[in-house]
Amino acid sequence: MTVYALEAARRLAPRLAARAGEHDRDGSFPVDDFADLRAAGLFGLMVPPELGGTGATFAEYAAVATELARGNGATALVFNMHASVTGALGAVTEELAEALGVPDEALAARDRLLRAAADGAWYAVAMSERGAGARLSQLSTVYEPVEGGWHIKGSKTFCSGAGHPDGYLVAARSAADQSVVSQFLVPAGDGITVEPTWDSLGMRATSSHDVHLDATVPADRLLGGVEGLALVVAQLMPHWLVASYAAVYVGVARAAVDAAAEHLNARNLAGLPAVRARLGRADAATAAAELVVAEAARRVDEAPGDAETNRWVWRAKLLAGTTAAEVAASMLEAAGTSATRRGHPLERLYRDARCGSLHPATSDVCADWLGIAALGGDPDRDSALPRW
Repeated sequence: MTVYALEAARRLAPRLAARAGEHDRDGSFPVDDFADLRAAGLFGLMVPPELGGTGATFAEYAAVATELARGNGATALVFNMHASVTGALGAVTEELAEALGVPDEALAARDRLLRAAADGAWYAVAMSERGAGARLSQLSTVYEPVEGGWHIKGSKTFCSGAGHPDGYLVAARSAADQSVVSQFLVPAGDGITVEPTWDSLGMRATSSHDVHLDATVPADRLLGGVEGLALVVAQLMPHWLVASYAAVYVGVARAAVDAAAEHLNARNLAGLPAVRARLGRADAATAAAELVVAEAARRVDEAPGDAETNRWVWRAKLLAGTTAAEVAASMLEAAGTSATRRGHPLERLYRDARCGSLHPATSDVCADWLGIAALGGDPDRDSALPRW
């Protein structure tokens, strides 16, 4: 099944690429891309087979995301958010559920959400906020219990796919005790207002608009069925908050090399040694980043949350973001001024690639955590700001 998923991603990539320029220019959401992803069954990629999904590993997700990003990085980035939700939900084993105190009814609710994804539902992530970024401990969105469920009120920013998914993963702090951070799967519809704010340098087709919440949800939409699990899950599964982005930007880097090669061959510039050398260095740098992402993903599958695994996760995010930006810039220089025109694939890829270092945790933050660890410190304890 996972081989089929990878083949499906490779088959879809040219379709995504053919639409990418128009959506980038207009800043419009690639609705047809997501219809294709649904038709290919990719919304169930991270859903366990017993619930109707593919049951992919994190390494298999990374391979699929890279291929999708070779078609359109913006589409792959939004898909990454859905995979993060379903991947984290699907990774809660019976042993972990017992350790976290997750009740049986919460597991049943989780299974309903995962079955829905396998049937074609998709989920966005509404976590970041203005002034807080993605640090869960700093959020201002709050929730409180009401009869039959929970009321959630607040505003989110950078919500990729806003206005299009079937539900939103919302992180919020308890109104009664703001040290308690929980997550809810809020259905699209009443209580959610999308404010169109996304007009960005790169990844313009992600529709990462602001989302305002004043919503009441049933009791079973509290993920895990226990308040306060959000920070615990972030510690146990940082790969979904960090390394999942890395696979996307490795794909963007590879797309830049592909686009440069096509441009240079079409312009009869492939005979220039300096141009060939740029492509050679870009190919090597991209391959190196791919290997680091693959190693991080392998370790995530074998020992998620382990200290050494987390170091590989940070390395993957750091190198993927840096490499994508450097490779795309070099490919643009190799192609020349004509490739800087609006509408040229390399011009779009240059802008998209520049966003890789900015997703949380940013390249500077990942480098800081790696430096603390290299010095024998503990990034949880020794960082200037809370990690989550």
